[in-house]
Amino acid sequence: MDIKVISQTETRIRFVVSNASPDLVNSLRRCLMTEVPKMAIELVEFHLGPIMDEEGNEYESVSPLFDEIVAHRLGLVPVPTDLSLYVPKDECVCGGEGCPNCTIMYSINKKGPCEVYSGDMEPLGPPELRIKDELVPIVKLGPGQALLAYASAELGTAKRHAKWQVVSGAGYRYYPTIEIDPDRCDSGGSCIEACPRHVLAKEDGIVKVVDLEACILCKACVEVCELEAIKVTGSDSKFVFEFETDGSLSAIDTLKEALKVLARKFEEFRENVSALEA
Repeated sequence: MDIKVISQTETRIRFVVSNASPDLVNSLRRCLMTEVPKMAIELVEFHLGPIMDEEGNEYESVSPLFDEIVAHRLGLVPVPTDLSLYVPKDECVCGGEGCPNCTIMYSINKKGPCEVYSGDMEPLGPPELRIKDELVPIVKLGPGQALLAYASAELGTAKRHAKWQVVSGAGYRYYPTIEIDPDRCDSGGSCIEACPRHVLAKEDGIVKVVDLEACILCKACVEVCELEAIKVTGSDSKFVFEFETDGSLSAIDTLKEALKVLARKFEEFRENVSALEA
């Protein structure tokens, strides 16, 4: 399996997978969706009772939402993750008690009236741990209301809960091949207008393919071509793959981690098969 990156940003990547089969590419898709670990809020401790500010004003530690709902929303906030620094809590030397090797702590201290966002989660550690997407709404506090809480994040995968899902919108399609018969094509341009992805264009008065990898194999160009000058097919050994992340991991790091997990699972499967044959 060979991979060539076509385009990438911090949270989105598109690449070509060659020398592969549909089942192998689908294994990569499933691995990206469920097997890549990330940090997410798992435990939230809420302060109960009155809270005093510096000016002596008293607030009640309560919000319009139940604490369970607030905790659920905090759990869905993308937490920056460096997989080289953290280990799963059940594998940590602390025995699952929680330490800097397996846990990230955040504090929230807001007094109403105001809106509480993910950017109000202050990391108890280096500034690199600050939430990148600071505008995720958590709760709206009214006058006299306050939110004082401590939240701890730990590693997990989407197999356990969707809040640990790094990737969304993962999909692939067959790599397209577009053949234009110059003897039949009259360069009328109807196929150019029919294509929803601007794959075709006129150059020097001739219809040509200008962005092959944008083709989604809809064959709209084939349907409007009355001269049957265009043929569109897809390869079952080459694919265009793309996905985006929630920002907790970069797209390229997520892809690298998924490939590591996939290679490890294939090796475990090979060893199990070898054990059966012995």
